[in-house]
Amino acid sequence: MSDPFKQASGIRKVLTADENATGRLDAWLTAQLGPEFSRSRVKVLIKEGQLLVKGALATDPQKKVRPGDTYEMLLPEPENPAPKGENIPLDILYEDDDVIVISKPSGLVVHPAAGNWTGTLVNALIYHCGDSLSGIGGVKRPGIVHRLDKDTTGVMIVAKNDIAHRHLSAQFADHGRTMPLERAYQAIVWGRPRSLAGTIDAPLGRGTNDRTRREVKRPGNQEADEAITHYEVLERFQETPDALSLASLVECHLETGRTHQIRVHMAHIGHPLLGDTVYGAGFKTKANKLPDAVRKVVNGFTRQALHAYMLQFEHPRTGEVMRFEVPLPDDMIELVEALRAATP
Repeated sequence: MSDPFKQASGIRKVLTADENATGRLDAWLTAQLGPEFSRSRVKVLIKEGQLLVKGALATDPQKKVRPGDTYEMLLPEPENPAPKGENIPLDILYEDDDVIVISKPSGLVVHPAAGNWTGTLVNALIYHCGDSLSGIGGVKRPGIVHRLDKDTTGVMIVAKNDIAHRHLSAQFADHGRTMPLERAYQAIVWGRPRSLAGTIDAPLGRGTNDRTRREVKRPGNQEADEAITHYEVLERFQETPDALSLASLVECHLETGRTHQIRVHMAHIGHPLLGDTVYGAGFKTKANKLPDAVRKVVNGFTRQALHAYMLQFEHPRTGEVMRFEVPLPDDMIELVEALRAATP
């Protein structure tokens, strides 16, 4: 039998299922490969044809593992496993021996990943903090206890040692339900929510057709995570006599912190963020209703209009409740002012 992996590069891992092996193939393989490989990553590798079962290609991650079978996986070579420090400017709001609080600009990726192995916040932090940076989050994400999307601006906190990392991670896992952690965002959305304040309680999971996207799932879906967003309309733009608005400035408080949560939740209720080409592309033509000067500003806004303006947490050493607020960045201020100018 020919070897399907003969011309391919990578690390071969051969595993044999013992007599107690049960369950789905992707789950069993993830347990065998260790923490370096997530279940979602293992599923992708299987679907891409990187698995042989008893010498034959297998591409179904849901296939059941069978005791005694031999599984051979072709794992990608490690790529840039240890980020290097880079002299990237940081807007530091506060720093001590335990934590560093920054205002993240748009365009800055938080941690290295495929397509962004350099130029990240982690590279900047390693340069700035040196050996003090916590490694408990993994080699590629030292000190990171939460993240913001590449094009989302605002307040972030990073742990500088393991004790701080554990304490802060516990606060984020608690979602502020029993601890003082609080996160608030400001966003500019298309239209105006029917209620001027409300709660969106809709579980989120990976997209059915595109695994890089998130989508609302039915309650009880085992692959979805609880996601709750509280919102309030702060300002309405181009309000018309029938109470319709072209756009609104909203404040969102997270009760959970899922990937793309605010972007998906606001799109779910029919009000995606301006500039969001992933979840709000279908709304871009609404800008055609604006005067030329305003339309130019709206069409020139090329990121999701989302800003993490407030972060509150308990200091991991002193127990002091600390709160940091950052005003809207210049590009969102320009967008708000342009929309105000179009409002009668």
